[in-house]
Amino acid sequence: MKIAVVGATGMVGEMMRRVLTERAFPVTEFLAVASARSVGKEVDFKGKTYKVISMEDAVAARPDIALFSAGGSVSREWAPRFAEVGTVVIDNSSAWRMDADRPLVVPELNADILTKNDKIIANPNCSTIQLVVALNLLHQRYKARRIVVSTYQSVTGTGVKAVTQLMNERAGLSGEMAYQHPIDLNCLPQIDIFTDNGYTKEELKMTNETVKIMRDPQIRLTATTVRVPVMGGHSEAVNVEFEEEFDLAEVRALLAKSPGVLVEDEPKAGVYPMPINSHNRDEVFVGRLRRDETQPRTLNMWVVADNLRKGAATNAVQIAEYLVEQGLVGA
Repeated sequence: MKIAVVGATGMVGEMMRRVLTERAFPVTEFLAVASARSVGKEVDFKGKTYKVISMEDAVAARPDIALFSAGGSVSREWAPRFAEVGTVVIDNSSAWRMDADRPLVVPELNADILTKNDKIIANPNCSTIQLVVALNLLHQRYKARRIVVSTYQSVTGTGVKAVTQLMNERAGLSGEMAYQHPIDLNCLPQIDIFTDNGYTKEELKMTNETVKIMRDPQIRLTATTVRVPVMGGHSEAVNVEFEEEFDLAEVRALLAKSPGVLVEDEPKAGVYPMPINSHNRDEVFVGRLRRDETQPRTLNMWVVADNLRKGAATNAVQIAEYLVEQGLVGA
């Protein structure tokens, strides 16, 4: 299996290389791909060093799968060119997510929609992925109808520049700013740009992607997304109103058997999900389970996951694994 990682020098690209190695994905030939300014740089994969090649050279090499993490504009330009030569592109940007002709996939929920004809597959937004993984079996059992989400998102979701800003501020150093305001000892209620209705693009991504992935247009979701001075992962306070009445014991049992979910819910003992513990883990951690006592059939829960792993790289690799297992890629 010839695999390309496009954006191989970035934080998500680095994590893709690591996850491919950890999960023993069947790579027989590896291509490290990035922008022109990175061509010739070296990256490691499975103990070997690879020189970064150009997009043109990568297309000419006709990889079986290309894992993209290079931004929306790059994906819009290059994903179709890879697809034209038969490569299956799994794209981590927002470029194709809401395209009606492109599958938006979280393998635990909807990998069954994939076919051999799908050459561009969208990887959802990191905050959406952990939410829908946690909601999956609960929605099947009780039917989620209204969801209110407040996120507490790691600076790693912005990239290396944001991590550097945080650490510089913590050390009392000046330097390049990823955000227009300080992030250390602060919270920024803005992720991505604001739209005309007052919501950010990140908030609207969660609203639209959740409906598409869960295949239920009756779901209504409203979100407030916040950047916090954290590096381990994203956290979400989730309030979900169901159509059917639920039992808390059954909720815990459903979550415990949900693919990809780990329940941590002993608050009196100080056991609940925290991003510091989700770091470098692939599970979606769920805890603080309790009824909303202000209205019926409504559940509160706290959801945490490593945004670079399950929120990006691991989900993409899981899609690739499914394609291989089902014979949907390669000869």
